[in-house]
Order: sequence, then structure tokens, then C-alpha cells
Amino acid sequence: MAGTNDGAPQRQEAVTVVFTWEVTPGKEAEFEEWAHGVEAAAAASPGQQGVTWLRPEGESRRYHAVVRFADTGSLQRWMASPERAAWQERVKGLGRSVRPQPATTGLETWFDVPRLVARPPARWKMSLTTVLGVYPFALLYDGAFAEYFLAWPLPARTAVFPLFLAQLLTYAVMPWLSRVLRRWLYPGS
Repeated sequence: MAGTNDGAPQRQEAVTVVFTWEVTPGKEAEFEEWAHGVEAAAAASPGQQGVTWLRPEGESRRYHAVVRFADTGSLQRWMASPERAAWQERVKGLGRSVRPQPATTGLETWFDVPRLVARPPARWKMSLTTVLGVYPFALLYDGAFAEYFLAWPLPARTAVFPLFLAQLLTYAVMPWLSRVLRRWLYPGS
């Protein structure tokens, strides 16, 4: 925790970084071996909270690594480490690092992806899983709490449910559901 000007502690936010590689044709198996090795090395780095690998789809040869760290300092230490530099040397000849062109629905961050190289779930599966997460809480809210907000102006009473639900889904429900439904969301992982 870092201090603020008023002396109150400031919470450090987790950091997520995406790395993308264009793999040389015919070097996919060697690259995946390298990917598992660098993941194991990064896991030993203090503050590292996991890596999710996404395999190419269709004709693409781009692999993506979504790397999570407890805070910016932890990320910076890994990025500057001699061990990471050594792994970067090993990947030469297997592919090149590229800047990703993200095309996401926004729901991917709700899903706890397996620690293996995996494709993101199909959008219809993410949508259905989200409905499964939202529906019970919509029923609970409508049946138990909505009546307490009837006197409020429409914009205020409409805001109560999504403000509560977004936090609940992001931090508890969707990570849990994605673990429970892992085999269905990520077949073969």
C-alpha cells in the first residue's frame, strides 16, 4: 500500500497486460513449449497472479498472453528481470512480438480462463452464462427489494439494481460460474 497526501492508505490496483506473438509457420509446437516455460518462470515472480494463453483462431498465427499482476510495481519488476530477458532471447526465431488489435465483447474479463492455452469461449456461451448469473439476482431484487425504491424518481430507482449487480457479478458470481462451467466453456482444457 502506498500513502496519499492526507496520510490515508491508498489501495494498489491489480494490473493486466496483453502480450501478442505472431508465430513462425511450423514453429507452433516449439512456441507452445516456450509459452509453458515462460509461464512457469513468471509464476515464481512476486505479485504475479496468473497467465491466460489464447491460441490462434482460423488462419491466424497470433498467440495472446493475458498476464495479471497484483500491482504496477510487481509488473515492472518482472519486465525488468534478467529471467524475463533470458526468456525473450529464447523466443527469437519462433515468432515476433506484435501489438494486438483487440476485438472483444467486453464480457471476457468476467470469465476465469483455465491456466492452459485456450480459446475464449463462444459468445453465445458467454451470453448464456451471464444470463444464468443475472437471473437469480433479478428475481431476488424484484421480489424482495424493488418495492422499497418505488417512491424514488425513475432514474434513481433504476440505477440501484445495476450498481449493485455489476459489482456482485464482476467480483463473485461470474468468476465462480466460469469455474463451475469450465468444461463446457473451454472443452478440451
